[in-house]
Amino acid sequence: MILPAGYSDEARALWAAATALNRAAAAVSPQAATLSPLLFFTDPARTPRPWETAARLPAGSAIVFRAFGAADAAETGRRLREVATGTGVRLLVGLDADLAEALEADGLHLPERAAHQAPAIRAARSDWILTAAWHGGPPATEGLDALVLSPVFPAGGRSAAKPPLGLNGFRTHVAEANLPVYALGGIKPGNADRLIGAGACGLAGVEAIQAAFAEPEIRT
Repeated sequence: MILPAGYSDEARALWAAATALNRAAAAVSPQAATLSPLLFFTDPARTPRPWETAARLPAGSAIVFRAFGAADAAETGRRLREVATGTGVRLLVGLDADLAEALEADGLHLPERAAHQAPAIRAARSDWILTAAWHGGPPATEGLDALVLSPVFPAGGRSAAKPPLGLNGFRTHVAEANLPVYALGGIKPGNADRLIGAGACGLAGVEAIQAAFAEPEIRT
């Protein structure tokens, strides 16, 4: 899918790289073909109005709503659910299964420490998409649809203190996994295409996606 007029060059670059990765992964893994090419991770501090970004995401993308205990989690979640339903975007909720149920979300994203919960969640909700964070150690994969491996490049936020894997490190870890793997961490429009051929099933990001898919008049 080519983005229509009104999208920035940065948005086009991210989407082109994400869809190219997804097509390549789907050619070798039917499971990858069912996944969204682009994951927009929210963060209460770094993405304070995530529904505005969500409203401009291409159909087939996904939002990973991470509330981190914010007081307005339910309200923000409802806004995201409304936007996602209207634009053909999937909504995953970070860790909180009760919130995911309340929002009628499409799935759940688990932090690495909770990845072992996936089989029980899968047994209860076979229809959910289940992903989990991965930082390079032995991954827990049972019950999951995909892993989100980070940081690939030097990153901000909670990954700022972690050493980047680099392309070679990312490629090595993907080869060891038995699930589709998203690339997260320091990915920007200028380096996203460097991941083509590294085995990722798609791209994930926070501020880079927010900036690329902002309304033209408020982009910086």
